[in-house]
Amino acid sequence: MSTMSAIKQPGKSERPFAEREFPMTDKDFDRIKLLAKQRSGIELGEHKKEMIYSRIVRRIRALGMTDFSRYLQYLEENPNAELTNFINAITTNLTSFFRESHHFDFLRQTVFPELLQKKKGSHRIRIWSAGCSTGEEPYSIAMTLQDCLGRERWDARVLATDLDTNVLAHGRAGVYSKERIGNMDPQLVKKYFIGGSAQTAENEALEIRDTLKSLIKFNHLNLLGEWPMKGKFDVIFCRNVVIYFSKDTQRELFDRYASILEPNGYLFIGHSESLHGVSQRFESVGRTIYRKVK
Repeated sequence: MSTMSAIKQPGKSERPFAEREFPMTDKDFDRIKLLAKQRSGIELGEHKKEMIYSRIVRRIRALGMTDFSRYLQYLEENPNAELTNFINAITTNLTSFFRESHHFDFLRQTVFPELLQKKKGSHRIRIWSAGCSTGEEPYSIAMTLQDCLGRERWDARVLATDLDTNVLAHGRAGVYSKERIGNMDPQLVKKYFIGGSAQTAENEALEIRDTLKSLIKFNHLNLLGEWPMKGKFDVIFCRNVVIYFSKDTQRELFDRYASILEPNGYLFIGHSESLHGVSQRFESVGRTIYRKVK
């Protein structure tokens, strides 16, 4: 092995951004950060630079452009045409069915039995999955709810919202590869997916049954904008969303969540998130699970 071949050569990701195939200057990145914060509330740190570069480059290629400066000028001059694509590009959508399984155990063992007693008169349950991504979270909530309701007829609904229109379309379709279903209980797969059996081919996509889809409404929503919802919610899931927001933005958001929750309503947040020093309107009742107190 020659000395030259033994030395690690600088790869694309190690070259300065301004010297790559599609140049991005510090000024360009500052403009991206400003637009992201203004339009979505997302705060982009320097550690996100590589990710942002790789995602925006796809839009630059798609539009036949040559650098970030020209793309950003186009974005600012044509927000109606490109802003949705920009937001979709910078949004991270990592999810899976029954992710953070202790949350769904708590729903099954504590929250839903409590609501079934509390709401005997109205038979009305409302749950919000805020930042629903490709739909695995709201469908997991709906499966858990349906199992608890059994054959009883309730006015139960799950609202699923996200900033990214692409993932919302995926969620509405309710079609997932067998790989995405992963380690789900085979009985749940059989019950809630069309063709969900052990004989299903490895590369075959499965579709959520209409009976479960009917419980969920997928809507586009910017959490920092106006909320069109009229009634209150019994449960809100907002997991792995606020980590992209400043503390001031988090305080405002959690205050709005408290105001739209029913008395003693529940809020579920992500494993790396906390309400400590952010909101006094909730009390902790478990791992990243909170109850509204005021």
